[in-house]
Amino acid sequence: MKIANKEYCTIWFENNIVKIIDQTKLPHQFVIKDLKKVDDVFNAIKTMEVRGAPLIGATAAYGLVLAILENNDQSFLSKSAENLINSRPTAINLKWAVDRMMNKLSGVNSEKILEIAKNEAKEICEEDISFCKNIGLNGLRIIEEIYNKKKDTVNILTHCNAGWLATINWGTATSPIYHAHKKGIPVHVWADETRPRNQGANLTSYELNEEGVKNTIIADNTGGILMQRGEVDMCIVGTDRTLSNGDVCNKVGTYLKALAAYDNNIPFYVALPSSTIDWSNKNHKEIPIEERDTEELSNMEGLDEQGKIKKIQIYPKNSKAMNLAFDVTPAKYITGLITEKGICDASEKGLKDLFK
Repeated sequence: MKIANKEYCTIWFENNIVKIIDQTKLPHQFVIKDLKKVDDVFNAIKTMEVRGAPLIGATAAYGLVLAILENNDQSFLSKSAENLINSRPTAINLKWAVDRMMNKLSGVNSEKILEIAKNEAKEICEEDISFCKNIGLNGLRIIEEIYNKKKDTVNILTHCNAGWLATINWGTATSPIYHAHKKGIPVHVWADETRPRNQGANLTSYELNEEGVKNTIIADNTGGILMQRGEVDMCIVGTDRTLSNGDVCNKVGTYLKALAAYDNNIPFYVALPSSTIDWSNKNHKEIPIEERDTEELSNMEGLDEQGKIKKIQIYPKNSKAMNLAFDVTPAKYITGLITEKGICDASEKGLKDLFK
């Protein structure tokens, strides 16, 4: 996808260095950052310089490549894998990618291990691009159906950022939107601001602007009244972990959007690659819900009058806060799951039938 009319992916490997777009600097600064050691990758995931379930999985995969370059030793590699998995526990793609890499690398001859690791990390990235493109083509059919009935702009509500910046390219929730836009279907996106890190405002709106897709940033709690007014035709969100029964764990606030959509008879879709499915779990209480530093709530960043990024405190100093990063949307509120294989019901049967 494009930034300033130049095509980018979110991560690439060049001269034994992992290159990423530092998403903590967006939208005010575009910075390409070098990751040279496995600890750099751990910190990039932990501090959300890279974020989005598919992207952090791919980044962790390349983190193991850097671990081999740093110290070609199986015990160091295993320890690095464990640390990477623990960097952000909720998104299943992270463990999925690390486990996939380790299944290829455990016990491999040290002379061959680097090439195998680079090839597998590259394959994970290329697979994600293909999956996200197919998610877009499958989701495009839903947008086309709405447009053919409405014959007017299709208004889509999103939450957080499930765009190309959260994957390698195309995105999950945004991929159908980009495909519709490229096909000439008029679409408009309501982009939830998504507190506390404002990924909807800082990332989703930013990337939609770069692609020329019409969008409007709204406060997180505005979606309900827009649905009541008939100004939302459908909702599409991403997911960090989809359970085998169809329940979806995503950025906190997703559950409330699903409830509002259900009450107003608005279709609520979740877009995901199969790498985000937790096949071994059907109990949402077993999902490790990440609780992040409350400073993300009490402090905000923005441009000052001199054009410099500045952090300010917005809460009373003595106030307590809680910063849960995710919530769970029960399958009964989800119209369908849009995957690379097609669209299915959010249910155990729906998933099993699609992924035989």
